[in-house]
Amino acid sequence: MTVAAHSQQVAGAPATSGRRVAGALLHDKAAVLSSAFLALIVLMAICAPLISLITGHGPNDFDTAAVDTDLGGVPHGPLGGISAQHLLGVEPQNGRDILARIAYGARVSLVIALAATALTTLLGVVLGLLAGFYQGWADQVICRVMDFLMAFPALIFMIAILSSLPQGNRPVLLVVVISVFGWPYLARVVRGQTMTLVNREFVEAARASGASTGALVFKEILPNLRSSLIVMTTLAVPGYVGTEAGLSFLGVGVVPPTPSWGQMIASSVGWYAVDPMYFAIPGTFLFLTVLSLTVLGDRLRAAFDSGEAA
Repeated sequence: MTVAAHSQQVAGAPATSGRRVAGALLHDKAAVLSSAFLALIVLMAICAPLISLITGHGPNDFDTAAVDTDLGGVPHGPLGGISAQHLLGVEPQNGRDILARIAYGARVSLVIALAATALTTLLGVVLGLLAGFYQGWADQVICRVMDFLMAFPALIFMIAILSSLPQGNRPVLLVVVISVFGWPYLARVVRGQTMTLVNREFVEAARASGASTGALVFKEILPNLRSSLIVMTTLAVPGYVGTEAGLSFLGVGVVPPTPSWGQMIASSVGWYAVDPMYFAIPGTFLFLTVLSLTVLGDRLRAAFDSGEAA
């Protein structure tokens, strides 16, 4: 295959591959259901202010009329105070609307997870390419850093680091800390695939024709990592959603009054017996979001793998 023919093939591959993957996902019921639920969560996150405007309840607005102060703040009515005024009920004691807090909590979780995924991907791709392409001392240094970070029990060190940092700009700190411990896993995959690709015939042909290092990386190697990067970043998002929720649950993540699903679940611990819906609703949203992202990532991987096998 000539270099020109190879370049034409690479240029035409994304559209064909994209249509094939989209077609495979549209015929997969699990992928369609997962995508539909994720679209609902994204819509809720984007329209959170509109939801509060329509319902008349902000995420931090107290509604003491919705709770029974004589019974310690238990919501009025069945199922945690679910009513026409509060579609998902209210929080015990203060009467804050759970729908509004779920919508704003979705915004916080998605922004942190997506930002951490973007930063992790940037670090992982750049450092993985450097290690795999140049090899030698650059590979040794980057691999030692990866081994060092991967040897840590990440969650324990995240808790320790976040506990020692000031409360300001907590979402930014979460993104940075999650990314610091997350990039080595992607970088290791990128490094391995780059080391394989750098010795392939089409890369050698491009190098022999006088292609620059930038052209080799961005035109020959990086396009061949596309499917792996899409799958790995898709599968990273649910992990980071769960990490943010877990850190907030433990009290070192998002701080009140900013809504967070993990924070809501932590607050519900003392109300399991008298108001189980206070735990069940944010817990269900968190579970279904992580499950949907995981299923969608798995189906994406299967679609790309079937295309490569074909």
